[in-house]
Amino acid sequence: MPDEQSPLDEWCPDCNPWWIAAAVILPTFMEVLDTSIASVALPHIAGSLVASTDEATWVLTSYLVANAVILPASGWFARRFGRRNFLLFCISLFTVSSFLCGAASSLGLILLARALQGAGGGALQPISQAILLESFPSSQRGSAMAVFALGVVVAPVLGPTLGGYLTDQYSWRWAFYINIPVGMLAILMIMRFVQDPPYIRRARPGRIDGIGLGLLAVWIGALQYMLDKGQEEDWFGSPRIKFAMVAVIVGLAAFLIRELTAGHPLVDLCVFKNRNFATGCLMMAIFGGVIYGIITILPLFYQTLLGYTAWAAGLAVSPRGIGAVLIMPVVAVLSNRLDNRWLMATGFSLFGVTAMWMAGMTLDISQWSLTWPIVLSGMAAGMVFVPLSTTAVGTLANEQIGNATGLFNLLRNLGGSIGISVVDTLIARHQQVHRADLSRYITHREPFRQAYNALHGLMLQHGGPRQAMLRAYAMIENVLNQQATIYSYVDDLRYMAVACFACLPLLFLLKKVKAKGGIAAH
Repeated sequence: MPDEQSPLDEWCPDCNPWWIAAAVILPTFMEVLDTSIASVALPHIAGSLVASTDEATWVLTSYLVANAVILPASGWFARRFGRRNFLLFCISLFTVSSFLCGAASSLGLILLARALQGAGGGALQPISQAILLESFPSSQRGSAMAVFALGVVVAPVLGPTLGGYLTDQYSWRWAFYINIPVGMLAILMIMRFVQDPPYIRRARPGRIDGIGLGLLAVWIGALQYMLDKGQEEDWFGSPRIKFAMVAVIVGLAAFLIRELTAGHPLVDLCVFKNRNFATGCLMMAIFGGVIYGIITILPLFYQTLLGYTAWAAGLAVSPRGIGAVLIMPVVAVLSNRLDNRWLMATGFSLFGVTAMWMAGMTLDISQWSLTWPIVLSGMAAGMVFVPLSTTAVGTLANEQIGNATGLFNLLRNLGGSIGISVVDTLIARHQQVHRADLSRYITHREPFRQAYNALHGLMLQHGGPRQAMLRAYAMIENVLNQQATIYSYVDDLRYMAVACFACLPLLFLLKKVKAKGGIAAH
């Protein structure tokens, strides 16, 4: 591996490196955008494909898990087939899968297409980042990676807005079709501008650890099944969920044993001996769950409880992108002057405070009532992602970084998938709890009698006494369900705040590091 580092400073591409930057950032932005673009379209996807909203969230999680499985193997594929060729294949698979997602006629077909899309997109970030680093001289790598990081942070928060617009103006299917022209443009630009350095062309990576890759797919697939079907099947009350849990435990144990004993493992787990990297991965998994959780529930809140269109819901959550854009240049400057741990502490604290702020939501809020906390949450995300990525790999040797970034992104995606499942489960379970509490509270109370009498009198104008009674009770029931649901959303946001605050003590486990040339957000 060390001999693969020296050509980094000797080799330079034939064209302007900023053309290469545009070529590799474009598909990466598209891939990250797709982790969230479907979030506001979930109710439409569910209705179109005859599925529940809970089942429609599999459209998000199946993408994340397939994305996670391919990440650790991306380095081997790049050395085996050439980085440029592998990147072209991934973009092609991603683009074709996007068409299949849009053309899907059933939930099973769209989940299969999303899994293929996630597999195609899994390698785009690490491969694009490696190309970017090698295409720029040392003095310009920081600027190039700042642009790359901006795209990675902004894309997930622009996804709901773009997805909402396409869903309302055209169809939810265009949230996937939009990738086709972008993917074709990216393929043309990479064919024109991107080259492999000599050491990649001469690489002889040997055979892939197929057993390790298979075990990784088994335990991650079982974990995903458990997360997707757990709430529907009452979690461990279901024999199938219990079986999936056993598969996760056995598959993970076998994977760890294989990777620790194989002569040429799929991933080198020894990097977890590094305290900064191990702690950084844990924090990124937690924060990934929080980020993807909030990206999922806010559009659903606006659409299911407030009756917003997908476009209006996307606009309501779009200010997070403004916050991220505003803070990234500041983070780029401060990260070279301040201890990154202070930036992360500020980011985690700010995100926790904004989650508690948003937990004050009611059914009476307007579209822009949560604008400031949403903007601040975007700023907080930027203050966490870039410094945490830098600090996690900052004490690793250069030859370890390629392997480490794959594992880092793997845990971020797994954290996001778990976060989506957890927030959906909490909404469903807590809604039942709050409904029972509210029912006990309002029964035989004077305000209830007054409300019922008023509604009953109003409904008498449109039908007989029995119809008026049923309609009055139905309207009260609807209000009761809405209040119970919003309380469950509030619970989710409070748990997210607790998760962010829980990351603060972990910062004391991190050593202070300086960013290596060009290593930034992954």
